[in-house]
Amino acid sequence: MASIGLPGTSGFVGEFLVLVGAFQANTWVAFIAATGVILGACYMLWLYRRVVFGELVREDLKGILDMNRREVLAFAPLVVLTLWMGIYPETFLEPIRASVANLLTQVQVEKAAMVLDTVNQLAQR
Repeated sequence: MASIGLPGTSGFVGEFLVLVGAFQANTWVAFIAATGVILGACYMLWLYRRVVFGELVREDLKGILDMNRREVLAFAPLVVLTLWMGIYPETFLEPIRASVANLLTQVQVEKAAMVLDTVNQLAQR
């Protein structure tokens, strides 16, 4: 569900930051990007419905069981990390802030201040 940008997951933070930056740079680009995000989410939900709730075609797959304890133990840290990135993104954004600021300064000085203000406003929320 993180791949569709569900709020509270790592995908939401990334998509939100990209869309905020795109909106500040060019409204039309942001509109196209937002449309792509919506279409991507629709496709992923359609795919999820078919994979998880769809009918099994092959007979040999009908005997598959749910995850066992070992698989849950392997999967749980990934779920925790995905939720951690979505709920507390500052943990991961803070270490890269200086590098991003330097890169933005080199690319466009005017736009850098605007983007940094946005990131700082998001961090304060």
